[in-house]
Amino acid sequence: MKRIRIGQIGTGHFHAEATLATALKYPDVFEVVGIAEVSPEAYKTYRNKKTYQGLTWMTPEELLANPDLDAVLVETNEWDLVPVAQKCMDAGVHVHLDKPAGEDIDAYAKLLRQAKHKQLLVQLGYMYRYNPAIQYCYQALANQELGEIFEIDAVMSTEHVLAVRQYLSRFRGGTMYIFGCHLIDLLISFMGKPERIIPFQGQTGFDGVAFYDNGLAVFEYPKGACSIRTSSLEVKGYDRRQLVICGSKGTIEIKPLENPTVMTVAMADHSKGPAEYLHDHHAIKRTIDLPELPGRYDTQLLDFAAMIRGEKANPFTYEHELLVQQATLKASGFDISLDEIPL
Repeated sequence: MKRIRIGQIGTGHFHAEATLATALKYPDVFEVVGIAEVSPEAYKTYRNKKTYQGLTWMTPEELLANPDLDAVLVETNEWDLVPVAQKCMDAGVHVHLDKPAGEDIDAYAKLLRQAKHKQLLVQLGYMYRYNPAIQYCYQALANQELGEIFEIDAVMSTEHVLAVRQYLSRFRGGTMYIFGCHLIDLLISFMGKPERIIPFQGQTGFDGVAFYDNGLAVFEYPKGACSIRTSSLEVKGYDRRQLVICGSKGTIEIKPLENPTVMTVAMADHSKGPAEYLHDHHAIKRTIDLPELPGRYDTQLLDFAAMIRGEKANPFTYEHELLVQQATLKASGFDISLDEIPL
């Protein structure tokens, strides 16, 4: 099996260190050829961390000049993700791009258009795609096990310390932009393009931090509305991260989404008599046993390697990735159209 020669540019993203650590777990799959960082402060911060020990530090230009380079993990601060990914695309290498994909939709569309033309991968860092519970949902919806879907409600909240909220204030779209994108990706996968997105952005101003620290976005579909909530202030919010899918034949509830992932499925049983059916609350509900993941990012990166080797096709199209970012910006209060952008 060909090892994928991979490098990383940037250390500033929330997922940067964990993503690199995951690649290093699989030396038979990945050969990490170097880490590139342009910030002297970041270099001082990360060079002595265990994950980065023994790696060769270099400039992005030096990394991208490597003629045997296959792919790059783009893990810069969010506002630099797409410009750096564009340099990787210009160099002709596959890209794992962390999320969300920037406030400039035209720059992102250019990146995806070039990737499609060159037949290069752009894998977005939406790790929940590979969560076993989410995989179960993909299959259940593909098989129409839940009947007609009329409602999806999801929450992506956390309780952040002051320093993190101050950092998050750099994002014009607030928590809906930086965290809600995970759930928007899933919603678009399950339901497709919405007819309309209505954002409701909230700003508490707690501790003097001015940014949209809580948000609600309503996604309008022909059979009903779906909702996504985010917050940076919810006490034990991580434990209430959830996804609920309601269909005419059944309901799936995942709560919490991880650590641990807990999933229940309630399916209508119309074979019972009215009295027994009502006593069972109209459905049979059971907890689903889920396989354990080796790590949060493992399956995602192993999939990336398999796609680079040509062993499988990317299940997420360039068009899907672009629509997710359009929807994320719209849900975060940006004045942006959901009209298709040709790629």
